[in-house]
Amino acid sequence: MSKKTNEKKAQNKRPNLAVEIAGIKLKNPVMPASGTFGYGEEYAPFLDLERIGAIVTKGLSLKPKAGNPTPRIAETISGMLNAIGLQNVGVDAFIAHKLPFLREINTPVIVNFFGNTLEEYGEVAKRLSDIPEVAGVELNISCPNVKQGGIVFGTDPKAASEVVSLVRKNLTKPLIVKLTPNVTDISVTARAVEEAGADAICCINTLTGMAVDVKTRRPRLANKTGGLSGPAIRPIAVRMVHQVVQAVKVPVIGVGGIVRPVDALEFLIVGATAVQVGTANFVDPAAMITIIDGIEAFCVEEGIEDIHELIGSLKV
Repeated sequence: MSKKTNEKKAQNKRPNLAVEIAGIKLKNPVMPASGTFGYGEEYAPFLDLERIGAIVTKGLSLKPKAGNPTPRIAETISGMLNAIGLQNVGVDAFIAHKLPFLREINTPVIVNFFGNTLEEYGEVAKRLSDIPEVAGVELNISCPNVKQGGIVFGTDPKAASEVVSLVRKNLTKPLIVKLTPNVTDISVTARAVEEAGADAICCINTLTGMAVDVKTRRPRLANKTGGLSGPAIRPIAVRMVHQVVQAVKVPVIGVGGIVRPVDALEFLIVGATAVQVGTANFVDPAAMITIIDGIEAFCVEEGIEDIHELIGSLKV
């Protein structure tokens, strides 16, 4: 066999993009961020759901939730503010009406959920625990504890530890904990949830922001404040992911402002095992496919045979 033929074969060999998060095997490290992808079915007309690493559902609560009054989305420079208010169908309706579609897709399903009390978190965890179609759960702790004066679970390491411990007791599935960036030191929270039983950590959630209509002099969101997402927050997210990777031993999923393949590569290089794509899905419903293809092309170009050669390869 000639040298030229060997070189051509090497070029045609596809790199291995498969990763594993807390026992969940993904064909590649790219998945949607919760709240930006509905329950999966909504995006089926726009992309092949079996090409992405996992499907992450919109956050579920114990009972259906109507969300906040409108307007609840406002575009900003290089991003968007949202105050949807975690609108969802509730865990029972999800199991009855949304899971049948997901059951037919050959892609792991990760269910995001939340609660306003410890008891609600625990109950939703119980209901999801024995469902075979659910590969794992993602715990959103960026919610106010209504029994403790409205303090957000994720901004207090002790409260975060308590909710993760309770969910861990009620759950047999892999547990991913999604962290809020609205803290002084995210690594403190990361260590607290790891010790409490998190199998993986996802960061970051949105940053609290506000926008004002200067003509009416009113907030552009009915809720006054909302969560800032999109490219504007990516450098902050990359920094926080890097911090968390240094602080814990469990896998970390990076999220925040990923629009292009190079954005995802930044997170992988600082140590994220996988990434989530959020706001970009609203601009281009097939954004994740472009990002997956771009990661693969980068690996081929750089002579990387396995994505793990790239993960955590930051040089400092």
